[in-house]
Amino acid sequence: MFQNKMPRFEILSEDAMAVLDKGWRRIVSEMGVEFMHDGALELFRQAGQKVEGNLVKFDPEFILAQVAKAPSEFDVQARNPKNNVHIGGDSMVFVGNYGSPFVRDLDVRRTATFDDYKNLVKLAQSFPLMDSAGHTICEPDDLSLDSRHIDMTYALQTMTDKFYMGNVISGPNAADVIKMSEILFGGREAIEKTPATVSLINCNSPLRWDDRMLDAMFEYSAANQAVILTPFIMMGAMSPVTIPAALVQQIAEALSGLALVQLIRPGAPVIFGSFMSNVDMQSGSPQFGTPESAMGQLCTGQIARHFNLPFRSGGGLNASQTVDAQAGYEAYTTMMATFLSGTNYVLHAAGWLEGGLVASFEKFVMDNEILGQLQTQFTPLNVTEESLAFDSHIEAGHGGHFLGTMHTLENFRTAFYRPFLSSSDNFDRWTRNGSKTTDVRASEIAHKMIDEFEATALDDAIKAELDEWVAKRKKELDA
Repeated sequence: MFQNKMPRFEILSEDAMAVLDKGWRRIVSEMGVEFMHDGALELFRQAGQKVEGNLVKFDPEFILAQVAKAPSEFDVQARNPKNNVHIGGDSMVFVGNYGSPFVRDLDVRRTATFDDYKNLVKLAQSFPLMDSAGHTICEPDDLSLDSRHIDMTYALQTMTDKFYMGNVISGPNAADVIKMSEILFGGREAIEKTPATVSLINCNSPLRWDDRMLDAMFEYSAANQAVILTPFIMMGAMSPVTIPAALVQQIAEALSGLALVQLIRPGAPVIFGSFMSNVDMQSGSPQFGTPESAMGQLCTGQIARHFNLPFRSGGGLNASQTVDAQAGYEAYTTMMATFLSGTNYVLHAAGWLEGGLVASFEKFVMDNEILGQLQTQFTPLNVTEESLAFDSHIEAGHGGHFLGTMHTLENFRTAFYRPFLSSSDNFDRWTRNGSKTTDVRASEIAHKMIDEFEATALDDAIKAELDEWVAKRKKELDA
């Protein structure tokens, strides 16, 4: 888990924040937000909000009072306590790709399988920069739709010792993940005391929360498991085309969802989510790594801090069809804004390709290289008298060099970030070694890590209990 101690890049003036504040208040009070869930509507009705069918019109002060109940920071536990994470403050938590129906392995693009899923889990466990594999790194199409959430959760629990995300397809699926977490961590009380999962609850933008996501949210929030309330906004399609309009809509959607969580269980952990980019206004295709997306991230960080909430945004997002220069520069653009805004929870941090349709093995490796460089870049300098290395100047002398000075010899191993993927060979050496491009080198690294992977040990009694419950539950679901 990385601590980002650098100053935040805030671009909204006080006047701009005041305009946005008026904007979201007007949306929730005049237009309202739809909740396609009877339980949610009843809670809002009991809380004195105006409910008209599925539409809820809010008193903005009620929303702010509810949001104030949410913790500004909280912990999430992992099977290995060394991998516990802190959400909020200066912490940045990096989580793998999410939701892709396809995978790419160099030139091969195919429908994802469970073997692909497990291999991506292995990469997430193996890379120290990754705090979690997530949950649906890819969608294993060869497993039963009714029970695949159990297979995926079991793989995360047994193959990794990092925290994991929950399934959000339905309330019963969420309940299954909670039960499996109770087994792994020693009961309901243990996971209610410190959450074991973080789950992604997307708003059906514009201004609608659907029933299946809300069913899952009710289960997780009641069990004090963390949820990310994320408006899914592609400017020009799911919001107006201007960034301020999209920001106002995002605030209205996220805060209305956050308010519901606090009605379900006051004090339950929540994350202010943001997934904001734009469409190509010629084709309507989603675009990623755009200047508008980056500006949206910077603004969202400032907005979330205004409400004293941890927030999710960013990642290695791109729209490229393969691991090429476009994939690199779009991912870097997004990830740079992620760091500048001080994002707390970074989903899609590794592996995202082709607008999220594809989870790529080589892109997973490339994104970890980007993360390593940015974490180094965002580590504050330690400026001391010793770091000025005056004795090294004396030893090298005028017109000399520093390659052999004592200061260099003592510090060369740790002086600079050492890339594991990039090549700085001269052309002749690069040619002799096979003229391997970045994607090829990344693929070799990925498959070497997969081949050498060894899962961390899990207590025999816990594994036996998990195995028994999984077998029984899968039999029920697949009957």
